[in-house]
Amino acid sequence: MRLPLISAFVAALALPDPGAVRAIAQQGSVYRSGIDLVNMGVTVTDRRGQLVTDLARNDFVIYEDGVRQEILHFAAGNPSSDAPDLHLGILLDVSRSMVDELSFTRTASIRFLSQLPDAVDITVVDFDTEVRVARFGQLDFPRVVERIRQQRVRGSTALYDAIGLYLDSAFGQTGRKVMLVYTDGSDTRSALRWSELVDLLQASDVTVYAIGAFRRGQHVAADRTLQQVASLTGGRAFFPSSLASLDAIYEQVLAEMRAQYLLGYLSTNTSFDGSWRKVEIQIEREAGPLRLRSRKGYYALYKDAAH
Repeated sequence: MRLPLISAFVAALALPDPGAVRAIAQQGSVYRSGIDLVNMGVTVTDRRGQLVTDLARNDFVIYEDGVRQEILHFAAGNPSSDAPDLHLGILLDVSRSMVDELSFTRTASIRFLSQLPDAVDITVVDFDTEVRVARFGQLDFPRVVERIRQQRVRGSTALYDAIGLYLDSAFGQTGRKVMLVYTDGSDTRSALRWSELVDLLQASDVTVYAIGAFRRGQHVAADRTLQQVASLTGGRAFFPSSLASLDAIYEQVLAEMRAQYLLGYLSTNTSFDGSWRKVEIQIEREAGPLRLRSRKGYYALYKDAAH
Protein backbone atom coordinates (compact mmCIF):
# COMPACT_ATOMS: atom_id res chain seq x y z
CA MET A 1 0.00 0.00 0.00
CA ARG A 2 1.35 3.40 -0.90
CA LEU A 3 0.10 6.15 1.38
CA PRO A 4 -0.73 9.58 -0.06
CA LEU A 5 1.69 12.39 0.61
CA ILE A 6 0.83 13.68 4.05
CA SER A 7 0.43 16.92 5.96
CA ALA A 8 2.42 20.09 5.72
CA PHE A 9 5.78 18.43 5.07
CA VAL A 10 4.66 17.17 1.69
CA ALA A 11 3.06 20.50 0.89
CA ALA A 12 6.43 22.08 1.59
CA LEU A 13 8.09 19.79 -0.97
CA ALA A 14 5.95 21.35 -3.68
CA LEU A 15 6.53 24.92 -2.60
CA PRO A 16 9.20 27.07 -4.26
CA ASP A 17 9.81 29.01 -1.04
CA PRO A 18 13.04 27.69 0.57
CA GLY A 19 11.72 28.80 3.96
CA ALA A 20 8.67 26.56 3.76
CA VAL A 21 10.34 23.49 5.22
CA ARG A 22 11.91 25.54 8.01
CA ALA A 23 8.45 26.86 8.89
CA ILE A 24 7.06 23.33 9.02
CA ALA A 25 10.00 22.22 11.14
CA GLN A 26 9.41 25.03 13.60
CA GLN A 27 5.77 24.06 13.93
CA GLY A 28 6.63 20.43 14.66
CA SER A 29 9.25 20.78 17.38
CA VAL A 30 7.24 19.87 20.47
CA TYR A 31 4.34 17.67 21.52
CA ARG A 32 0.78 18.95 21.52
CA SER A 33 -0.70 17.37 24.65
CA GLY A 34 -2.36 20.20 26.51
CA ILE A 35 1.01 21.85 27.05
CA ASP A 36 3.96 22.30 24.74
CA LEU A 37 6.38 19.88 26.37
CA VAL A 38 9.90 19.77 24.97
CA ASN A 39 11.09 16.16 24.94
CA MET A 40 14.74 15.15 24.80
CA GLY A 41 16.04 11.61 24.41
CA VAL A 42 19.38 11.17 26.17
CA THR A 43 21.96 8.38 26.00
CA VAL A 44 24.67 8.32 28.69
CA THR A 45 27.97 6.41 28.65
CA ASP A 46 31.01 6.28 30.93
CA ARG A 47 34.64 6.84 29.95
CA ARG A 48 34.87 3.26 28.63
CA GLY A 49 31.81 3.69 26.45
CA GLN A 50 29.62 1.54 28.68
CA LEU A 51 25.97 2.57 28.95
CA VAL A 52 24.88 4.15 32.24
CA THR A 53 21.37 3.01 33.13
CA ASP A 54 20.89 3.87 36.82
CA LEU A 55 20.38 7.64 36.67
CA ALA A 56 17.37 9.33 38.25
CA ARG A 57 15.51 12.55 37.45
CA ASN A 58 17.52 14.57 39.98
CA ASP A 59 20.78 13.55 38.33
CA PHE A 60 19.94 15.60 35.22
CA VAL A 61 19.99 19.36 34.70
CA ILE A 62 18.65 21.03 31.55
CA TYR A 63 19.54 24.51 30.30
CA GLU A 64 17.77 26.23 27.41
CA ASP A 65 19.75 29.16 26.04
CA GLY A 66 21.60 29.22 29.36
CA VAL A 67 18.46 29.26 31.53
CA ARG A 68 17.85 26.30 33.81
CA GLN A 69 14.59 24.40 33.18
CA GLU A 70 12.46 22.24 35.45
CA ILE A 71 12.21 18.60 34.37
CA LEU A 72 8.50 17.73 34.42
CA HIS A 73 8.70 14.31 32.81
CA PHE A 74 11.32 11.59 33.28
CA ALA A 75 11.39 8.04 31.96
CA ALA A 76 14.02 5.39 31.35
CA GLY A 77 13.88 3.17 28.28
CA ASN A 78 14.05 -0.21 30.01
CA PRO A 79 10.77 -2.09 29.38
CA SER A 80 8.38 -1.76 32.30
CA SER A 81 4.73 -1.05 32.95
CA ASP A 82 5.38 2.69 33.06
CA ALA A 83 7.92 2.93 30.23
CA PRO A 84 6.96 5.29 27.38
CA ASP A 85 5.67 3.70 24.19
CA LEU A 86 8.28 2.76 21.60
CA HIS A 87 7.50 3.66 17.98
CA LEU A 88 9.88 2.20 15.43
CA GLY A 89 10.58 3.25 11.86
CA ILE A 90 12.54 1.19 9.31
CA LEU A 91 13.70 2.94 6.13
CA LEU A 92 14.86 0.64 3.32
CA ASP A 93 16.78 1.87 0.30
CA VAL A 94 15.65 -0.23 -2.69
CA SER A 95 17.13 1.95 -5.42
CA ARG A 96 19.36 0.58 -8.18
CA SER A 97 22.50 1.56 -6.27
CA MET A 98 21.57 -1.11 -3.71
CA VAL A 99 21.45 -3.96 -6.24
CA ASP A 100 24.38 -5.76 -4.60
CA GLU A 101 23.15 -5.03 -1.08
CA LEU A 102 19.40 -5.71 -1.14
CA SER A 103 19.67 -9.24 0.23
CA PHE A 104 21.84 -7.85 3.02
CA THR A 105 19.32 -5.09 3.72
CA ARG A 106 16.29 -7.39 3.83
CA THR A 107 17.97 -9.87 6.15
CA ALA A 108 19.36 -7.12 8.38
CA SER A 109 16.05 -5.36 8.89
CA ILE A 110 14.03 -8.54 9.56
CA ARG A 111 16.61 -9.80 12.03
CA PHE A 112 16.56 -6.53 13.92
CA LEU A 113 12.77 -6.26 14.04
CA SER A 114 12.46 -9.77 15.44
CA GLN A 115 14.27 -8.55 18.56
CA LEU A 116 11.79 -5.75 19.32
CA PRO A 117 8.55 -7.35 20.49
CA ASP A 118 7.78 -4.36 22.71
CA ALA A 119 7.45 -1.82 19.87
CA VAL A 120 3.91 -0.39 19.78
CA ASP A 121 4.04 -0.09 16.01
CA ILE A 122 6.46 -0.40 13.11
CA THR A 123 6.50 2.01 10.17
CA VAL A 124 8.15 0.66 7.03
CA VAL A 125 9.36 3.20 4.46
CA ASP A 126 10.83 1.77 1.26
CA PHE A 127 12.19 4.22 -1.25
CA ASP A 128 13.72 4.51 -4.68
CA THR A 129 12.57 7.28 -7.04
CA GLU A 130 9.34 7.26 -5.04
CA VAL A 131 8.67 6.88 -1.31
CA ARG A 132 6.13 4.38 0.04
CA VAL A 133 4.98 4.20 3.67
CA ALA A 134 3.00 1.65 5.68
CA ARG A 135 2.47 1.40 9.44
CA PHE A 136 1.84 -1.92 11.19
CA GLY A 137 0.86 -2.90 14.72
CA GLN A 138 3.09 -5.37 16.55
CA LEU A 139 0.61 -8.19 15.88
CA ASP A 140 1.08 -7.57 12.15
CA PHE A 141 4.74 -8.59 12.25
CA PRO A 142 4.29 -11.36 9.62
CA ARG A 143 2.98 -8.70 7.21
CA VAL A 144 6.04 -6.55 7.92
CA VAL A 145 8.33 -9.46 7.09
CA GLU A 146 6.43 -10.19 3.88
CA ARG A 147 6.58 -6.54 2.80
CA ILE A 148 10.35 -6.45 3.33
CA ARG A 149 10.95 -9.75 1.55
CA GLN A 150 9.02 -8.56 -1.52
CA GLN A 151 11.30 -5.57 -2.08
CA ARG A 152 13.08 -5.31 -5.45
CA VAL A 153 15.59 -2.72 -6.63
CA ARG A 154 14.54 -0.01 -9.08
CA GLY A 155 14.88 3.70 -9.74
CA SER A 156 16.94 6.46 -8.18
CA THR A 157 17.51 7.28 -4.48
CA ALA A 158 15.14 9.72 -2.73
CA LEU A 159 16.82 9.33 0.67
CA TYR A 160 16.13 12.84 2.00
CA ASP A 161 12.46 12.68 1.01
CA ALA A 162 12.10 9.29 2.70
CA ILE A 163 13.59 10.53 5.96
CA GLY A 164 11.49 13.69 5.86
CA LEU A 165 8.30 11.75 5.19
CA TYR A 166 8.94 9.43 8.13
CA LEU A 167 9.69 12.34 10.47
CA ASP A 168 6.40 13.91 9.42
CA SER A 169 4.45 10.68 9.96
CA ALA A 170 5.93 10.34 13.47
CA PHE A 171 4.94 13.87 14.50
CA GLY A 172 1.68 12.92 16.23
CA GLN A 173 3.17 9.99 18.13
CA THR A 174 4.08 10.29 21.81
CA GLY A 175 6.77 8.34 23.63
CA ARG A 176 10.11 7.19 22.29
CA LYS A 177 10.59 7.30 18.53
CA VAL A 178 13.48 5.45 16.90
CA MET A 179 14.28 5.28 13.20
CA LEU A 180 16.70 2.88 11.52
CA VAL A 181 17.75 3.59 7.97
CA TYR A 182 19.52 1.05 5.73
CA THR A 183 21.12 2.74 2.73
CA ASP A 184 24.32 3.39 0.85
CA GLY A 185 23.84 7.03 1.85
CA SER A 186 23.87 8.67 -1.60
CA ASP A 187 20.80 10.76 -2.44
CA THR A 188 20.20 11.28 -6.17
CA ARG A 189 16.53 12.18 -6.46
CA SER A 190 14.97 14.05 -3.53
CA ALA A 191 13.03 17.28 -3.87
CA LEU A 192 14.10 18.06 -0.30
CA ARG A 193 17.49 19.76 -0.04
CA TRP A 194 20.10 18.80 2.54
CA SER A 195 19.72 22.08 4.44
CA GLU A 196 15.95 21.52 4.62
CA LEU A 197 16.41 17.97 5.87
CA VAL A 198 18.71 19.29 8.61
CA ASP A 199 15.93 21.65 9.73
CA LEU A 200 13.47 18.75 9.92
CA LEU A 201 15.92 16.55 11.83
CA GLN A 202 16.61 19.32 14.32
CA ALA A 203 12.89 19.92 14.77
CA SER A 204 12.06 16.25 15.33
CA ASP A 205 12.33 14.20 18.51
CA VAL A 206 13.10 11.00 16.59
CA THR A 207 16.42 9.28 17.36
CA VAL A 208 18.08 8.03 14.17
CA TYR A 209 20.38 5.03 13.84
CA ALA A 210 21.91 4.65 10.38
CA ILE A 211 23.39 1.46 8.97
CA GLY A 212 25.47 1.88 5.85
CA ALA A 213 25.06 -1.08 3.51
CA PHE A 214 28.64 -1.06 2.27
CA ARG A 215 32.19 -1.37 3.51
CA ARG A 216 33.28 1.70 5.45
CA GLY A 217 35.51 4.03 3.46
CA GLN A 218 34.22 3.12 0.01
CA HIS A 219 31.90 6.13 -0.03
CA VAL A 220 33.38 8.88 2.10
CA ALA A 221 30.67 11.45 1.32
CA ALA A 222 27.91 8.93 2.01
CA ASP A 223 29.58 7.97 5.30
CA ARG A 224 29.57 11.61 6.32
CA THR A 225 25.91 12.06 5.39
CA LEU A 226 24.77 9.15 7.54
CA GLN A 227 26.96 10.25 10.44
CA GLN A 228 25.49 13.75 10.33
CA VAL A 229 21.90 12.50 10.10
CA ALA A 230 22.40 10.32 13.17
CA SER A 231 24.40 12.88 15.14
CA LEU A 232 21.77 15.60 14.75
CA THR A 233 19.28 13.42 16.62
CA GLY A 234 21.53 11.93 19.29
CA GLY A 235 21.80 8.61 17.45
CA ARG A 236 24.71 6.77 15.83
CA ALA A 237 25.85 5.54 12.43
CA PHE A 238 27.29 2.07 11.83
CA PHE A 239 29.13 0.63 8.84
CA PRO A 240 29.17 -3.18 8.97
CA SER A 241 31.59 -4.93 6.67
CA SER A 242 29.53 -8.12 6.53
CA LEU A 243 26.25 -9.66 7.63
CA ALA A 244 28.12 -11.54 10.35
CA SER A 245 29.10 -8.27 12.03
CA LEU A 246 25.48 -7.19 12.39
CA ASP A 247 24.87 -9.15 15.58
CA ALA A 248 27.23 -6.93 17.57
CA ILE A 249 25.68 -3.82 16.03
CA TYR A 250 22.17 -5.01 16.91
CA GLU A 251 23.26 -5.55 20.49
CA GLN A 252 24.62 -2.00 20.64
CA VAL A 253 21.54 -0.38 19.11
CA LEU A 254 19.12 -2.41 21.23
CA ALA A 255 21.08 -1.69 24.38
CA GLU A 256 21.06 2.04 23.62
CA MET A 257 17.32 2.01 22.94
CA ARG A 258 16.72 0.27 26.27
CA ALA A 259 19.03 2.63 28.13
CA GLN A 260 17.78 5.90 26.63
CA TYR A 261 16.29 8.43 29.04
CA LEU A 262 13.38 10.65 28.03
CA LEU A 263 13.34 14.09 29.66
CA GLY A 264 10.50 16.57 29.23
CA TYR A 265 10.24 20.19 30.29
CA LEU A 266 8.06 23.24 29.73
CA SER A 267 10.25 26.06 28.45
CA THR A 268 10.42 29.24 30.53
CA ASN A 269 10.69 31.14 27.25
CA THR A 270 7.06 31.69 26.30
CA SER A 271 7.74 33.51 23.03
CA PHE A 272 6.22 31.89 19.96
CA ASP A 273 8.89 33.28 17.64
CA GLY A 274 9.97 30.13 15.79
CA SER A 275 13.55 30.62 16.94
CA TRP A 276 16.19 27.95 17.46
CA ARG A 277 16.57 27.14 21.17
CA LYS A 278 19.92 25.69 22.23
CA VAL A 279 19.54 22.94 24.83
CA GLU A 280 22.37 21.72 27.07
CA ILE A 281 21.92 18.70 29.33
CA GLN A 282 24.28 18.04 32.23
CA ILE A 283 24.58 15.40 34.94
CA GLU A 284 25.02 16.40 38.56
CA ARG A 285 26.41 13.24 40.07
CA GLU A 286 29.84 12.19 41.26
CA ALA A 287 30.27 9.11 39.13
CA GLY A 288 33.34 10.02 37.12
CA PRO A 289 33.23 11.70 33.71
CA LEU A 290 30.11 10.76 31.76
CA ARG A 291 29.27 11.43 28.11
CA LEU A 292 25.81 12.40 26.89
CA ARG A 293 24.29 12.11 23.43
CA SER A 294 21.16 14.05 22.59
CA ARG A 295 19.88 16.54 20.08
CA LYS A 296 21.30 20.00 20.60
CA GLY A 297 18.07 21.99 20.65
CA TYR A 298 14.75 22.51 18.94
CA TYR A 299 12.71 25.07 17.02
CA ALA A 300 10.16 26.96 19.10
CA LEU A 301 6.58 27.18 17.96
CA TYR A 302 5.74 30.08 15.71
CA LYS A 303 2.51 32.04 16.01
CA ASP A 304 1.73 35.10 13.94
CA ALA A 305 1.15 38.02 16.30
CA ALA A 306 -1.68 39.18 14.07
CA HIS A 307 -3.73 36.08 14.94
